[in-house]
Amino acid sequence: MKASDLMVKCLEAEGIEYIFGVPGEENADFMMSLEHSDSIRFVLTRHEQGAAFMAEVYGRLTDHAAGCLGTLGPGATNLITGVADSNMDRAPMLVLTGQGSTRRLHKESHQIMSVVDMFEPVTKWATTVLNPDTIPEIVRKAVRLARGEKPGAVHIELPEDIAKEATDSQPIEPIRYRRPVADDKICDRAFELIRNAKCPVILAGNGCIRRRASKQLRTFCEQTGVGVISTFMAKGAVDMDSDYCLYTVGLSAKDFPALVIDDADLVITMGFDMVEYHPRLWNPNKDKTIVHADFLPAEIDEYYHPKVELVGDLAHTLWMFNERVRQGGAGQYDLAQQRTMRAKMGDELAVHAGDTEVGRIRPQKVLWDARQVLGQDDILLSDVGAHKMWIARHFHCHNPNTCLIPNGFCSMGFALPGAIAASLVYPDRKVLGIAGDGGFMMNVQEMETARRLDSNVVVMVWEDGGYGLIAWKQETEFKRSTDLSFGNPDWLKLAESFGWHGHYQDDPSALQDTLRAAFAEAGPSLVVVPIDYRENPKLTARLGEIAQPMA
Repeated sequence: MKASDLMVKCLEAEGIEYIFGVPGEENADFMMSLEHSDSIRFVLTRHEQGAAFMAEVYGRLTDHAAGCLGTLGPGATNLITGVADSNMDRAPMLVLTGQGSTRRLHKESHQIMSVVDMFEPVTKWATTVLNPDTIPEIVRKAVRLARGEKPGAVHIELPEDIAKEATDSQPIEPIRYRRPVADDKICDRAFELIRNAKCPVILAGNGCIRRRASKQLRTFCEQTGVGVISTFMAKGAVDMDSDYCLYTVGLSAKDFPALVIDDADLVITMGFDMVEYHPRLWNPNKDKTIVHADFLPAEIDEYYHPKVELVGDLAHTLWMFNERVRQGGAGQYDLAQQRTMRAKMGDELAVHAGDTEVGRIRPQKVLWDARQVLGQDDILLSDVGAHKMWIARHFHCHNPNTCLIPNGFCSMGFALPGAIAASLVYPDRKVLGIAGDGGFMMNVQEMETARRLDSNVVVMVWEDGGYGLIAWKQETEFKRSTDLSFGNPDWLKLAESFGWHGHYQDDPSALQDTLRAAFAEAGPSLVVVPIDYRENPKLTARLGEIAQPMA
């Protein structure tokens, strides 16, 4: 068979379901081979960046890899932002690119550049196929690395001449392995610290929404009462309605959950990625006693020096803790302040729930209404911008992977293509993407993809006519901002031109009805809200008040 046929058979053997992308001349053989696959669906996108974001969201929701595909040169460079986002946000992904003939890679040649070298900094592994007989090993290694902890992106380049070569090799059968687990003696040492603490708190990171960890975490908290603060990407690790849910931390300014960490004599980090919320923000004096539980050892950092490290499968580590609680009980904890802070934060979330003034709608009101309309298993995807800060603080979840926020690489343009992928994975759930007008327009071309796929998604645009997050940060630091304003299209005409349903809503009392109507419509819907970002400096001032010593 041809090498390109073998590549497809190997991907089928790995259980790959989707490849998103934009083909080119140099991967034409692969595309011809893919056309004969009964189990892999190719989704043509309008830009390679959109393809990468779709593959990322598929990976985040399923823990399995999807493929994103581009040709050589500009096709590959267009992929790289979404690939970097996936890799830093711990989503398994296969990056598949074409390349020119190996007979011209050594010299100046049309569209030739070292794609593998370019992808190495933003993937777990990047390689090129130079011999078709190595394809089974390369694909098997790539998928294992992409899915292994911590998950991420892996790149395979297939040059056009190699794709045409004949081979007798066959796919390698995937054999899964059990992840290593923490040692019993180390677990005893960590549990002794937990039992003897007076006011412990759990800082749950991205790892807590993968690999069954959430279930064991909830069991631990229900037995001990210890509170959980989640990073942006760990939303839903514990149910927002649980008494031990202490909401989300991650804003650079101090908020109520951060005060709980200040008060804690033991911080138990679980699945924590330093890239989300650096320890200098919550351990500025370097004096916190820390228990680190994660799939990998702790990153070396002067503000993060754990007393004990439990390295191995996180769900198993939590199960070991739960067994010790059942056998000997937990400690005697003083968690009154945690409950007080939970109540205070809960009050913050409902402050503008009853707004009725027509005009620009406050972010708090929009997110309150979104939470009322979405069910416990429905999915919200946040783009990157000022709205991300509000979603992080004011939108909370019942279950893991029901609020997807890019928070490692933090790339704009994520929400629209991500929503398309989420609707493919969960066609029966409501999927809401929220983007600023800046981020939405970065991948606006994927509106056509959503229409072509008949995606049942609602994308909400917060319109402020500028790069609001940058303005917010500049005004906070310099008391003014540079010119960050821009124009926007006629949103309803834009929706109509792409075959979407369109809604513009500036009445807060009608917003829930508008969202429900959008979700009831067949196919994609656009909801545009003029957003009241006068709330941004007010939040900055509010966080400054919270940071003052509490009475």
